[in-house]
Amino acid sequence: MERTYIKDVKNRIGNEIKVQGFIENFRNSKAMAFIVLKDITGKLQITIEKENTPLSLEELDTLTNDSVITVTGKVIENEYVKMGGLELIPTALQIESIAEALPIARKEIPATKKKKAVERSSIDQRIDYRWIDLRTDENQLMFQVQTAFVNAMRKYLLEQNFIEIHTPKLIGTASESGSDVFEVKYFDRNAYLAQSPQFYKQMAMASGFERIFEVGPVFRAEKSYTSKHTTEFTGFDLEFSYIDSFRDVMKMEEQLIIAALTEVKEKYGEQIQELFGKEVIVPKAPFPVVTLAELYKGLEEDFGYVVDDSEKGDLTTEAEQMSFEWVKKHYDHEFLFVTDYAAEKRAFYHMRDENGVPMGYDLIWRGVEITTGAQREHRYEQLKAQADEKGLGEDVKFYLEFFKYGCPPHGGFGIGVDRLTMLILGLHIKEAMFIFRGPNRLNP
Repeated sequence: MERTYIKDVKNRIGNEIKVQGFIENFRNSKAMAFIVLKDITGKLQITIEKENTPLSLEELDTLTNDSVITVTGKVIENEYVKMGGLELIPTALQIESIAEALPIARKEIPATKKKKAVERSSIDQRIDYRWIDLRTDENQLMFQVQTAFVNAMRKYLLEQNFIEIHTPKLIGTASESGSDVFEVKYFDRNAYLAQSPQFYKQMAMASGFERIFEVGPVFRAEKSYTSKHTTEFTGFDLEFSYIDSFRDVMKMEEQLIIAALTEVKEKYGEQIQELFGKEVIVPKAPFPVVTLAELYKGLEEDFGYVVDDSEKGDLTTEAEQMSFEWVKKHYDHEFLFVTDYAAEKRAFYHMRDENGVPMGYDLIWRGVEITTGAQREHRYEQLKAQADEKGLGEDVKFYLEFFKYGCPPHGGFGIGVDRLTMLILGLHIKEAMFIFRGPNRLNP
């Protein structure tokens, strides 16, 4: 018999079906037993009247929460059943796997008359047993949301004539964006894990691909212990040619985000509100745009926040966080484009205007930077000079070759998929990833 997903059981009332999943809850009394069975699509009550069941009572007594079973039986309506008014009366039950007592508490369990309260295990303890932790409704919804977000971005770009590429993650040079890199042994020499697909995205522009995107792993060898940093994450990167300005890149990004959040809200908005207490707000275009100097001026006027002149070329963490209250107050918006960073704080491949100001931006969402984007310098001599200025000329020699033989004006950006997930659901980065990687975390 073909398996029925629990979400489809409502269409099989009166029929014999087969369902499979984990036991979320098992109540076993003298005359009756009740199983709440959970698969990735929903939950179903299995009702067993022991006097009339063909099931082995000895086997039934061995069942535990989180065990995996296959159940065949008839679907009937029962208005007293909370889960959709349906239950399954089993004619056969096969035990696929018996679960031992769980080593973690995935959720806080309140006290009862018979039992003490159980505290939720710490996030680090739960990551130690991440495969068990991921069985919760919240965690499974999180990855359904992430899937919808990425799929919506991919769909939007395909409709805009983008093509998807997959670039190398092993690279031969350590210098790319100024971030630290992971060094790995590569036969008789050293290689490095890519901090981004930046160089190869631009190679695609020089190849005449015109519009490309990639979804793939990104590596950063930074010893950062924050709620938003990780040493490996999934990046969603794009690059496109024949732009007039970095503002074309900003417009592309805001349309992409609007499309993705619209999809997430339509599919999962109510569930996100129910399980995470977060409203999915679809932003309106255009997003607010301010220069870095204007933002610092605004933060000083509204909140008395002052930074030393030596820090005004870049956005401090405190200013980034405070920008959320500021943009809500002045623009009633969650997103903020910040432009006009100091050249020494931006990558050498960002194009600069006649005053030497990089033609790029950061996008801040809910007080967290989610993107650095820019128009790239596509002219060989200027690009080489900017690389030499930062002492990178020799390190990026292979990259500079891309621009010797003709390259159109272009720009792009990258978004961290895990950081977006974190912000949509209001989580710590450790909780927003399938498996977190940090300076002290390399397992499981």
